[in-house]
Amino acid sequence: MFIVKIMGVSYIGWHQRTKLERVLLVTTAVLLVAILLTTAVLLMMRGPSYIPVPPCYIPELKENDVCLSGSCIYTASEVIRALDETQNPCEDFYEFACGGWIRNNPIPEGKSSWGIFSKIELQNQLIIRSAIEKVNITGPSDAEGKARVYYDACIDTNETIEKLGEKPLISIIKKLGGWHILSNTMIKQHKWDLQKLLQDVQNTYNLGGLFNWAVTEDDRNSSKHVIVLDQGGLNLPTRDNYLNKTAHKKVLDAYLDYMTRICVLLGANKTEAREQMAKVIKFETDLANITIPSEDRRDEEGLYNPYTIQQWQKVAPFLNWSMFFNDAFKLVNRTIPDNETIVVYAPEYFKNLAKVLRKYSKTEEDQRTITSYMMWQVSRSLSTYLSKSFRDATKILRKALFGSEGTEESWRYCVTDTNNAIGFAVGAMFVREVFHGEAKTQGEIMIDNIRTAFKKHLKELEWMDAETREAAETKADAITDMIGFPDYILNKDELDKQYEELEVKPNEYFENNIAFNVFSLKHDLRKLDQPVNKTKWGMTPSTVNAYYTPTKNQIVFPAGILQLPFYDGDNPKSVNYGAMGVVMGHELTHAFDDQGREYDRFGNLNRWWNNATIARFKDRTQCIQKQYSNYVMEGQHLNGKQTLGENIADNGGLKASFHAYLEYSKNAKVNRTLPGLKYNHRQLFFISFAQVWCSAMTKESTKMQIEKDDHTVAKFRVIGPISNLREFSEEFNCPVGSKMNPKQKCEVW
Repeated sequence: MFIVKIMGVSYIGWHQRTKLERVLLVTTAVLLVAILLTTAVLLMMRGPSYIPVPPCYIPELKENDVCLSGSCIYTASEVIRALDETQNPCEDFYEFACGGWIRNNPIPEGKSSWGIFSKIELQNQLIIRSAIEKVNITGPSDAEGKARVYYDACIDTNETIEKLGEKPLISIIKKLGGWHILSNTMIKQHKWDLQKLLQDVQNTYNLGGLFNWAVTEDDRNSSKHVIVLDQGGLNLPTRDNYLNKTAHKKVLDAYLDYMTRICVLLGANKTEAREQMAKVIKFETDLANITIPSEDRRDEEGLYNPYTIQQWQKVAPFLNWSMFFNDAFKLVNRTIPDNETIVVYAPEYFKNLAKVLRKYSKTEEDQRTITSYMMWQVSRSLSTYLSKSFRDATKILRKALFGSEGTEESWRYCVTDTNNAIGFAVGAMFVREVFHGEAKTQGEIMIDNIRTAFKKHLKELEWMDAETREAAETKADAITDMIGFPDYILNKDELDKQYEELEVKPNEYFENNIAFNVFSLKHDLRKLDQPVNKTKWGMTPSTVNAYYTPTKNQIVFPAGILQLPFYDGDNPKSVNYGAMGVVMGHELTHAFDDQGREYDRFGNLNRWWNNATIARFKDRTQCIQKQYSNYVMEGQHLNGKQTLGENIADNGGLKASFHAYLEYSKNAKVNRTLPGLKYNHRQLFFISFAQVWCSAMTKESTKMQIEKDDHTVAKFRVIGPISNLREFSEEFNCPVGSKMNPKQKCEVW
């Protein structure tokens, strides 16, 4: 008998069941509907409730009409449990779709947020743990063996990490010249040298410093790589954490406590450490003052500022830039000439940084503040790989930032860390356990259908001129997609080659992380002389997410998200298009959001729009920006400017996927429904879309998302798009002027 495994549970396929079993299952489904109807009647007797209009039909339960596979029964039960049918879907569709889920799923202890994504991630961690622990270190795959060694060193069954305590980090601090608050690290007096300090921290250990730099795709010539410089240096999530001291006093106090605690664990005197860390916070506040807010960095053309190194030296003379880059590239035996072109995303930040550094270079005490800042960067980054007391210290700050200490089982932390370091070896294990070719094939079909629907709507947009519309259609056709995982990871030799230079050792968790940092830096530096690999993945296969890369004009959907509740081959297409299809449409629409639209079909930053069309596009995006800025969560307005790109993608993705589903359903020979549900397929599409975003967050975490994240909070990722989509209100018969059917709607795509 053929067994299908879904979400780790074994289910017997419908056609493998006996006639008696089929009859019993149909009978069970009928009884389930009867129970639901009885419940609805009782609810109406108890008090006022809302019954969707027009009256939702209950399909006749013939075998061929109802899906009774294991996944369909599971999906139906999850949909029913998540609903709150006492809510009016025309007034608050999120509460209608997710009220039951929120009521039945309190935030677990130690978490600051909880949702559908979180649950899948935890499930994926279980799968990975099981797979890793089966790996033989001396087995056929060197890469998978390294993942097992890395994981075991993190798990630390022999307590090597605990026995070593602070020693590994103290050793690094000594190599960096010492830290005056840790007298045992000051081996000899030396002249203060900012250049050497930055090079050692950022280039030798690949850790954070006063700015960020990397080798990445050239926005204007996406077939090649270029050195990019950008602002950086803040250790709290947002500049507002430093600048709005009244609103963030709790966070700043907790940050100082956390910093002091780490220093004391390293051996510093508490009073001296606290005094010095207060100065570091003041320095970081000065950096925050010159940091450009994220919402003001949405113009891709404006961010692109090319210089030769020789030219850049005159703009930002606080470092010898030729020396800085050559110090890094010596790792790969490459020299960087003065006429090498670099791209600077925030020239004003560096000009102002030069002024800040002059201010802090006048006295020995000021110089010590910069040294302490750099040593704190090192300590903050690496203390997480030390003993439990160091890891526990982060709870102080987490509680203030997110409303939860963020505790988790050690094996879950180690699974995540191993996936971050050796993720494609971990991914090979993951896909062998759970991913099947059918999902990839069906995913391709869905993407093509959604692309077709998007292009069809392009022809109806009156605000686009004909030339730009034609170019947009061409760009949509040129979008490539990758689904599941890169094929090479199942080829032992190719996978081993990817990690052949990464050396990991048993019982050396701290050292393994240092080795990974250097391995990553070398890998990035070598890209400078290599053409861009358009098939390279930016997410590991087990990731529960998806993304669009503008320089590749490419959408990617890892295996981790291609599972229930997003996708299952047995589920009705209305469910798959409502959940996974909207994700696909979202990523496709990113090619045409306020930033993605600046890149042409080849992935190059290029002005390919008509000026008048650009002006009309901006008028329409202003409508979206204003709409979302008017939403309020926990007494705080959302930032419609910061989240504009994601909101455009959410709206366009919902529309494209819904119309793709409608087109599919016209020609579908079989369109089975879920058992026990009274909603038609089009209504089920919207319910499935909304229930992907069922979640709960602490007040602190909500505040953090509003201030930091490019994505809107979950509730308004549902309410925003459906209130702009006329077809939603038609399906739920929402009167004009109801909250989900406002008179004025915003539409871009």
